[in-house]
Amino acid sequence: MASEKEPVADEVSSLGYKLPLITVPSKEELIALYRNMLVIRRFEEKASQLYGMGLIGGFCHLYIGQEAVVVGMQASIEDGDTVVTSYRDHGHMLASGMEARGVMAELTGRIGGYSKGKGGSMHMFSREKNFFGGHGIVGAQVPIGTGLAFNHRYRKTDRVSLIYLGDGAVNQGQVYESFNMAALWKLPAIFIIENNEYAMGTSQQRSTAGLSMAQRGCAYGIPGEEIDGMDVLAVRAAGEKSVKYCRDGYGPCLLEMKTYRYRGHSMSDPAKYRSKDEVNDVRQKRDPIDSIRRLILKQSVCEDTLKKVDLEVKDLITEAANFSQQSPSPDIDELWTDVLI
Repeated sequence: MASEKEPVADEVSSLGYKLPLITVPSKEELIALYRNMLVIRRFEEKASQLYGMGLIGGFCHLYIGQEAVVVGMQASIEDGDTVVTSYRDHGHMLASGMEARGVMAELTGRIGGYSKGKGGSMHMFSREKNFFGGHGIVGAQVPIGTGLAFNHRYRKTDRVSLIYLGDGAVNQGQVYESFNMAALWKLPAIFIIENNEYAMGTSQQRSTAGLSMAQRGCAYGIPGEEIDGMDVLAVRAAGEKSVKYCRDGYGPCLLEMKTYRYRGHSMSDPAKYRSKDEVNDVRQKRDPIDSIRRLILKQSVCEDTLKKVDLEVKDLITEAANFSQQSPSPDIDELWTDVLI
């Protein structure tokens, strides 16, 4: 790993030092970003259908509307970098390269799921993809992700830890303990606040004091930036900068992603605390998938190309849904596996 160093005066920028120019995505990369976001959107829509049919039990928190955040950030990292997030985790799994069929099968409690049907919506894990969970306890993933960052530093690698949390988790005490530790030891941790404006049913304005969540790390010397989380290219650019900052040994940084969820907090939430006009306004003006689709078409890409992508994604999700119902339920003996006693 690069040796520890302090930013010098002529290198100062919003992340503490002069950063390299951001790479401009090619047409192929734009289409890949579009496809990855569309996979998450269609997956979540199908999960909503299966939940309504009684095929998914327990909690189910959908990521619809927030796709640009995880797709943009995951596009900026490399193999070996680690990811951890909260219970709103399906999109993060898919963006990390986990197969849609395995994620969907876990939702339906089948043996073909990533946790053999025993974890459900909030508790999936893939060591192969360096995805260290969905976590049901608010803010619990933050110290875990900080521990992953410590592992990278301790082993002298140049890997980074992406730690996703919501605007509700920002007010948890363990988050600030993690900030302090990450800053004190200059850990390669990127704290990504997915500010979707509502902590369960409570708006950010009613739950969180202060002007900007991006500044929550200032007391620890952690630089922060506010990003348009509905713009996948803005997210990717911020990701490239922050990853470079961490790899170069400057320590942790914080990104506040201004995003929005179209559905309620979970499938059981009717979301009556906001108007339909508010949601529709965001859909019409800021939808991340519609935005990048328009951009791609402006790059002289034939609309038929995107229609082909749409059909491929539809088939992928249909196959995942079928697999999730055809895969057997776990055997009773699975109760005793993967358990520390």
